[in-house]
Amino acid sequence: MANKPESPTEPFKRALAHAARSLAEMPDLEVVFSGDGPSLSGNRAVLPHPPRDMSPKEAARIRGLADQMALRLSHHDNVQHAKSRPQSPQAQAIYEAVEQARIEAIGANALGGVRQNLAQVLESNIERRGLNRITERANAPMADVVGLLVRERLTGDAPPDGAKGMVDFFRAEVEGKAGKTLDKLIDNIDNQAAFQKLSRVLLRDLDMGDMDDSDDTEEGDDEEGEEDKGEQSDDDEGEGEGESPEGSSMQETESSDRESEDGDESMVQTEEDDDAELSDDSPEMGDGAKPARPEIKDNGAVEPPYKVFTTQHDEVVQAEDLCDAEELTRLRAYLDQQLTALSSVVSRLANKLQRKLMAQQNRSWTFDLEEGVLDVARLTRVIVDPTAPLSFKWEEDTEFRDTVVTLLIDNSGSMRGRPIMVAAVCADILARTLERCGVKVEILGFTTRAWKGGLSRDEWIKAGKPPAPGRLNDLRHIVYKSADSPWRRARKNLGLMMREGLLKENIDGEALMWAHQRLIGRPEARRILMVISDGAPVDDSTLSVNSGNYLERHLRAVIAEIEGRSPVELIAVGIGHDVTRYYRRAVTIVDVEQLGGTITEQLAELFENEPKRVAKARGLLAPPPTVTGGPSPLKGMKSTSFRQVREAVR
Repeated sequence: MANKPESPTEPFKRALAHAARSLAEMPDLEVVFSGDGPSLSGNRAVLPHPPRDMSPKEAARIRGLADQMALRLSHHDNVQHAKSRPQSPQAQAIYEAVEQARIEAIGANALGGVRQNLAQVLESNIERRGLNRITERANAPMADVVGLLVRERLTGDAPPDGAKGMVDFFRAEVEGKAGKTLDKLIDNIDNQAAFQKLSRVLLRDLDMGDMDDSDDTEEGDDEEGEEDKGEQSDDDEGEGEGESPEGSSMQETESSDRESEDGDESMVQTEEDDDAELSDDSPEMGDGAKPARPEIKDNGAVEPPYKVFTTQHDEVVQAEDLCDAEELTRLRAYLDQQLTALSSVVSRLANKLQRKLMAQQNRSWTFDLEEGVLDVARLTRVIVDPTAPLSFKWEEDTEFRDTVVTLLIDNSGSMRGRPIMVAAVCADILARTLERCGVKVEILGFTTRAWKGGLSRDEWIKAGKPPAPGRLNDLRHIVYKSADSPWRRARKNLGLMMREGLLKENIDGEALMWAHQRLIGRPEARRILMVISDGAPVDDSTLSVNSGNYLERHLRAVIAEIEGRSPVELIAVGIGHDVTRYYRRAVTIVDVEQLGGTITEQLAELFENEPKRVAKARGLLAPPPTVTGGPSPLKGMKSTSFRQVREAVR
């Protein structure tokens, strides 16, 4: 029997695997080709399948991905990396990018072929992420900029043409602040510990260091001016870094689900005079950065009521208005790729939800009545026994009421990577499922327009920095899908969550008010609001000039008002963080893979309950709780009286 002919790509795969093992100096390195690649876990490297008709550029890109993984295995120590890793989320992304530049520079300087392969990966990554289309400084990811400048120092290679404009926005500033530190990196390229200490110095030069870097006492040096000695603090502990095959470009897809936990211990600076950190001259936070998730405790002191410095720059925007049609199509295609891998489990649960909803909407009948509609199925009794009476049936009214569900998704930086991707996939599947069941679905997102306060902070500075200004950032509330819009018209919009630079800060209280007011105006008898978030509200600009629990206190007040006075049924899903301390009805998941199942199970459970019983359990018919700290945060809820609540749950 003739042997099956070998695929044209098999020789390429074999050669690539041998080269990777040799470069990594690991004979037992397992090289796998899969649609889930690229990724690196332990001694298992997963690469994308090479196409049958492979161009030279595509071949170089796949070789470059293998070279990245092999070099990381050979020249990177995870334990050492974790020891020096900063706590500040904005610093973490730069720290990762600088280390990736070091790893790749070692291989590029030693082997010309590796240099070419890595250059092709970088160019493809720049094009894929749209970095070659950045025309404004505010949209440039700082982590990528610093990584490219470090790469230039270590290898002598200028940034690719597509990224030169982005780098030039910051080149003069970075060179002026950290030029001397950049020059020292080349002498320590083979010493990871010394290199990463210099990376911490680089972060402080760029005003991105942790707050405790300048007063680190373990090294016995408190002088901020001694760049060579005083900034080598290595007392920060991390959970382990993501091993990304594409360097900083893959951080959001491979390691963000682990990095999101590192922000828990970060402290928010509350001094009023912190212009050194939040001024216009400080570098913008990169796309790889994620805001901290502080655990803030209320000290019981009387606080001023929540207020907003200015709403002039806030915006409620349709998703399609934030992105051109071509890019939106590309982002949706990327989301569809993830949908194929994640949708199986979620789809099964969505089908379970659909069956439960359909069962409630099916018509029910009462049989063996003396009048009503003739039950033809029981006419056989008359044939068998002519003296038997005719049997009638009557249709019963169903308890299922018109329903609308709003999914309010946290679009903050800490959701970057797998959490926001899974949230988008679940929103997509649930919208289709509920729409088939006659339940309208609205999908909303909330973030801010800028890091560090944006135009609102600029106006505050121009006004002379009045004390206690209140919320000091520009809100951005996004409508991905309105309740009256069919899913087929809004499906592309969900891809926007994958866009670089969209996810920034999160001010949950006002987002909850906005979503609630949209629901209150709906005509449906039953209104459900589900919040998907990963922790406490965080906005560095607001918290730097107000009390540390300013945003959290407002969120609690809004939640208490909705749960105590409103007919809207409120549910929350916390990703990796406990939100039960805020919401009466909430669930926390540790792994983002649980998100799809959790959402569908929570909705299924909610739909199973009788409306009155749900209302009674939620305390809607009890007097509302007293909320201190000012007037009701939901000004528009004055018209939502208890009479309306009783009518809504009747």
